[in-house]
Amino acid sequence: MNPANTVLNSTSCLTMMNFCSCRSLAAMLLTQLCLLGCATSIDTRVVNVPKSTLTSSTPPPTVLGEKVIGLSLSGGGMRAAAFSFGVLQALAGNSQGQSDVIDDLGFISSVSGGSLLAAYYGLNGRQTLGSFRSNVLLKDMERGMRLSPFSIVALQRLFEGGLNDRSNLANWLHSDLFNGATFAQLKRRPRPVVWINATDVYNRTPFVFTEQVFDALCSDLASFSVAEAVHASMAVPLVFTPVVLETFAQGCSTPSPAWVDRFSNGDNGSIPRVTHAVALAVRNYRNPLVQRYVKLVDGGVTDNYGLSSIAIARAAAGTPFAPMRAEDVINLKHMLFIVVDSGRSPSGDWALKTAGPSGLDLAVAATDSAIDSATRISFDAFKDMLAAWEADVRRYRCNLKPEELAALRDPKNMSTSWKCDDVRFEVTLISFSDLGTDRAALLNQIPTRLTLPVSDIDAAISAGRDAAIANPALRRYRMTHKNTSRDIDP
Repeated sequence: MNPANTVLNSTSCLTMMNFCSCRSLAAMLLTQLCLLGCATSIDTRVVNVPKSTLTSSTPPPTVLGEKVIGLSLSGGGMRAAAFSFGVLQALAGNSQGQSDVIDDLGFISSVSGGSLLAAYYGLNGRQTLGSFRSNVLLKDMERGMRLSPFSIVALQRLFEGGLNDRSNLANWLHSDLFNGATFAQLKRRPRPVVWINATDVYNRTPFVFTEQVFDALCSDLASFSVAEAVHASMAVPLVFTPVVLETFAQGCSTPSPAWVDRFSNGDNGSIPRVTHAVALAVRNYRNPLVQRYVKLVDGGVTDNYGLSSIAIARAAAGTPFAPMRAEDVINLKHMLFIVVDSGRSPSGDWALKTAGPSGLDLAVAATDSAIDSATRISFDAFKDMLAAWEADVRRYRCNLKPEELAALRDPKNMSTSWKCDDVRFEVTLISFSDLGTDRAALLNQIPTRLTLPVSDIDAAISAGRDAAIANPALRRYRMTHKNTSRDIDP
């Protein structure tokens, strides 16, 4: 979700007033607030628990076959969830001869609005295709939310962290959408692996809900609520208060990850800056004198594609194939990674005249500029990383001894031919701009909201489906690989 656009939409009444009157109103409310000394009851409870001595980290199951699709679902509120759902529909094929490749979906990384679909599909599999529109996209998620800042209580809540806390969206997600599901339930399906991304606003770093990260917190991921993770991923600053996790370093028996010391002790330029920053953040998690609580906000603040967490996982693991396992990359022939961008292009008429932008428009544009710039850099870095990853995997496969290869290969495929260099990683981007200028302009008018008209929802779904069907990389993928039966229900 684009935080700036959401704040603008949720306070759209500001655009009907000039900047001076808004400032005067804010000063008046602040004066009244100080005089009244009112207090609110914002819910800032810790939502995680310590890691039990009965739980332990376990490697992920082998989930990949010879061909695999990875998805990155961007933010953008319900617009992003609907556009991404259209892409998912396209993967399932259609009556026009498009083959069904949705069973190849092995990994999803998501941010904000995209996390609604990622978590829902991770829990429900193919049933998502028939239920997501009615159960999620058409729901009024803004019902009961505070969206106007023009009251003393609202202003007080803004000073305390945000208009809405977990008693609004998080509780609805927990009870009405995910039915109390935990990460233990999310991991029951062998694929896809789902990574939900938020932002650690204190350390200014990406935060991904994985067992490795929760081990760093000395916390238990298995019992953690899926709804809380999605809520954190969607927690636009000011609209929502941060989601609060506790670090349980004292008395923790889980050793600090070895890569933390390697990447946090100095920076000689050879370490990616984002990896260095995350290593410093994890070091803070283990120091109660520095950080006892992790405050999480919208994942789009640091990376609106959710790609940084993959690069960090690769660097942290220190293997040629991570975050996949050796068994995965031995059998793999082709991975297509699809980045779904549901972000909007620049808007407003102030670029057509000498006056403007207003103070509010300027603040929104500056925030959007920072987010979009970081997202573009993230995508370019990911392309380079994917090429290096492919080369590392090819080298690893070709240097294996015969007995090592025999131990790793899938017995079902032992009779088929295998070449060590027969592996290809590919990345493609699907966005509004793929659909032509006129249609993209209409999609850009869909606001970043949690509740949208049915017409906007269906327009975004149709757009995602059409853009994916026409995508050259996905068309090549379908033509090259005929759909095969699966032993595992995704």
